[in-house]
Amino acid sequence: MPVSGKAQPDQILGRIMENRPIAIGARLKKSPEIRTLGLKPNFNDYCPGDRKLMIRAKKIYYPTAFYADLFNAMGKATFPSFHTYKFAQDKIRQTAAFKMLDIPHPRTRIFYGPRQKESILNFFEFPFVAKIPRGSARGAGVFLIRNREELAAYLSLTGPAYIQEYLPIDRDMRLVVIGKKVRLAFWRKASSEDFRTNVSRGGGISFDPLPPDVYDLALSAAKKCGWDDVGLDIAQCGCRFYVLEGNMKYGTKGFVKAGVNYKELLTSLILSGKI
Repeated sequence: MPVSGKAQPDQILGRIMENRPIAIGARLKKSPEIRTLGLKPNFNDYCPGDRKLMIRAKKIYYPTAFYADLFNAMGKATFPSFHTYKFAQDKIRQTAAFKMLDIPHPRTRIFYGPRQKESILNFFEFPFVAKIPRGSARGAGVFLIRNREELAAYLSLTGPAYIQEYLPIDRDMRLVVIGKKVRLAFWRKASSEDFRTNVSRGGGISFDPLPPDVYDLALSAAKKCGWDDVGLDIAQCGCRFYVLEGNMKYGTKGFVKAGVNYKELLTSLILSGKI
C-alpha cells in the first residue's frame, strides 16, 4: 500500500505535463516537453483549460503573428518577441529601422508610384539589386538588374520598388541569433550560376572562421531591433560590414550540416530559461 499523502508517480508525471511551457505555433509540436496548443484564431475554440493556461502563463512560445500583437497588448512575454514578428518578411520596415538605428546597410531607396519609379536611374546605376519588398523569403523575389529591360520586367511585378546598391561579393554570412546569443554562424557561398547566396537557391555552406567583429554586429543589430529569433545576413565588402536583412523564417539546413538538432536546441533553451 502506498503511504497516504504522498504523490504517486502518475500524479507527479501529470503535474509535470500540466506545467510544461505553452506554445501556440507548430515549431515544437513534436517535442513532448512543450505543450503546443495550435493556432485557433477564434479564441473560444480553445477548450476552457487551454484558455486558462494561456491567460495564466508567464510566457507564450511561438505565439504566431496573429496572437503576438494581442499578448503584447496584454503585457505578456512571448518568444519570439512581438518586434520579431512585426518585422518578418518586410524589407521596407527593416531598412527604415536600420537607417534610424545606425545599423550599416547597403544604400537602399524605396520608390512609390509611377512618377517616383521613373526616377530610379537618377539614384542608381546598373547593375543594382531589386527586391520584392514584402512577403518574399529564401532568395525569391531578388533580382540583379543590369539594363532597362530587366528593370521594366521587375517593375511589372511589384508595388513599391525596393532598389539597393549591388555589392560585388560571392558570399555573405548567416548568423542565427536565438535569445541573446549567436547559436550558429556560417558562410553562404553563391553558386557559379546565381549571384544569390541563399542555400535554397543552390548556395553552399562553409564553416570557415568568420571575422570576429561580425558577431558583435549581429548581436547589436538584433538587440537594437528587438529581435530574439532571427537569421541575420551580413556581407563584407572591402573593410566594411553590411547587415542585409533579418530572416525570421530562416532555414535549418545550416544546423543540420553543423550536426546540431535544431528542435532539441530550442527545447533545451526553453527548459533552461534561456529564452
